[in-house]
Amino acid sequence: MAQEDRLPALNALRAFEAAARHLSFTRAAEELNVTPGAISQQIRQLEEFAGAPLFRRTGRQVLLTDAGQAALPLLTNAFEMMSEAVHHMRAPARRDRLMVSSAPSFAAKWLAPRLEKFQELNPEAEVWVSADLAMTDFNSSDIDLALRYGKGIYEGLRAEKIMSESCLPVCSPDLMSGPHPLRSPADLTHHVLLHDESPEKDPSRPDWNSWLKARGVTTVDGNRGPRFTQSSLVVEAAAAGRGVALAKFAIASGDLERGRLISPFADGSSDIDFAYWIVYPKWRTPSKLARTFMAWLKSEAQASEVIGV
Repeated sequence: MAQEDRLPALNALRAFEAAARHLSFTRAAEELNVTPGAISQQIRQLEEFAGAPLFRRTGRQVLLTDAGQAALPLLTNAFEMMSEAVHHMRAPARRDRLMVSSAPSFAAKWLAPRLEKFQELNPEAEVWVSADLAMTDFNSSDIDLALRYGKGIYEGLRAEKIMSESCLPVCSPDLMSGPHPLRSPADLTHHVLLHDESPEKDPSRPDWNSWLKARGVTTVDGNRGPRFTQSSLVVEAAAAGRGVALAKFAIASGDLERGRLISPFADGSSDIDFAYWIVYPKWRTPSKLARTFMAWLKSEAQASEVIGV
């Protein structure tokens, strides 16, 4: 290979592409799971190779030079094409296997209980579920599809809506009897309030204080009660009779259907802005199995919303 046709180290190109896309060495380091210092070193080496600066450093901010701006879209496209090529190389060995990433609570409480139906319809297929809150890196993982909770805006990805979400109070049927039965929201003063403190931050989702305020209840302290960092945990606590949870409907739906939970108030549900989405790279054509799974998933979600469970 001629000297002028030499390529720089792949790691240096990857570091530049991530830093240029984010305009941040720190965010690039987080994406690539390295230190910001390692990103800086890789970019210095790439600039030495190129013989020109790729970034302008202005205090704590970095901006692209003309050379960096010209290189970024080409490199982004190149990495996407390499990822797609590797995906096709591995496709024959995993033709009947689908790798799906999902947030842990949605995987445990909504997806997993329904997978047996998909398996019955597609006995030759294998669906592997990876439960993870982190955003999926489709370039470096075997994940085919990801199921995410949010607004449906994900850079470089297509997002297809599965279903909307709402929240509502839920509790064990046992709390409807006894010395302090739940007949109206004001009766919550006699019961433990369970709080969902999962990391997905939806500004439209009410907490107990705003839920109570919207219903004119001033006699209940909405701050009291234990907190849980996963939606599935707060639902399990409610089913175990530990109190009343303000839960996501999709996460609680299976337990409501089976009678482990009930919704004690007729006007308790509140719609929220976040929804559940199927996401996958814009540059990847989903396999036949992936398309079958997506169609089945939407059908299950539609049935769940129609019947209220």
